[in-house]
Amino acid sequence: AHSLGYLISAVFGGYLYDRLPGHPVMVGCLLLIGAMLALVPLVPVLWLLFAVFLIEGLAAGSLDIGGNTLLVWFHRDRVGPFMNALHFFFGVGAVLAPLVIAGLVALSGGITWAYWTLALLALPAALWLLPRPSPAAPAAAEDEPAGGVKLVLVALTALILFLYVGAELGFGGWIYTYALTLNLETEASAATLTSAYWGALTLGRLLCIPVAARVRPRWILAGSLLGGLLSVVLIGLWPGSAVALWAGALGMGLFTGPVFATVMVLAGRHVTLTGRITGWIFVGSSLGGMVLPWLIGQLFEPAGPQSLLVAVSASLALGLGALWAFVWKAEGGKPDLG
Repeated sequence: AHSLGYLISAVFGGYLYDRLPGHPVMVGCLLLIGAMLALVPLVPVLWLLFAVFLIEGLAAGSLDIGGNTLLVWFHRDRVGPFMNALHFFFGVGAVLAPLVIAGLVALSGGITWAYWTLALLALPAALWLLPRPSPAAPAAAEDEPAGGVKLVLVALTALILFLYVGAELGFGGWIYTYALTLNLETEASAATLTSAYWGALTLGRLLCIPVAARVRPRWILAGSLLGGLLSVVLIGLWPGSAVALWAGALGMGLFTGPVFATVMVLAGRHVTLTGRITGWIFVGSSLGGMVLPWLIGQLFEPAGPQSLLVAVSASLALGLGALWAFVWKAEGGKPDLG
């Protein structure tokens, strides 16, 4: 239900930012997320819980679109480091939220205060954002590509994120089971491995903040996708080695961490990112996060654990191809690789 809500908001949520001041929309999304989180432990009926998570997914998707869109509108050509910082804090939240929940469950003996605390944490952000003026949408650049080329670039951007997010979530979701199935780790150490992967991904975003101010997005993306691909190949070359497993998982996280933010920066350099266009790009990422992890699950038992490595490697390799196609199309068939 949450994923469905997120997907619906990706299709329609961007229109709000093209028609209304962006900050009040984001404030509304934050308050709606807080309200739905507060309701979760109080809902006694399953279908109502589906409705709560559907609404929360709608608000979360619209909030993500707003954060990425308004950041581009505000910083324009200097957005690279700020976009990586934004996505770094996504990672920080993903690391801290489970710790907050575990601590509050231990203190209170139940889940209620964990949800209520997360709900309350939405309020400071909303109160901080509300009085600040919203960034104005940029006018289309005179040298922006014509409609047909623009649609192709948006589609290629969505495809890159479809492939990347699928690889990121597929690897992060299944590496625990991969390690256990091959008897490379215990349950505890496999869980630590998964956490280390997400931690490395967050660290990669942090390290890329100064890099993004000096290196062109296309080169960051090429290095990130290639580094992630080689990291996964490393695991496959030594399938019985726990050392290779850890090195590959950490490398996969560290290299690919900057990809999402940098894709948005690259797209913003060639296409005016309206809320609607950002929404359609997020459709690609949302579908990737649902399709590839599901596909890995379908292949894991009949084809064996190595299907995880094959699927993730293929996704990253195709992402490199989509990146080349984007640069080729953006440069009118004569990509400037300098």
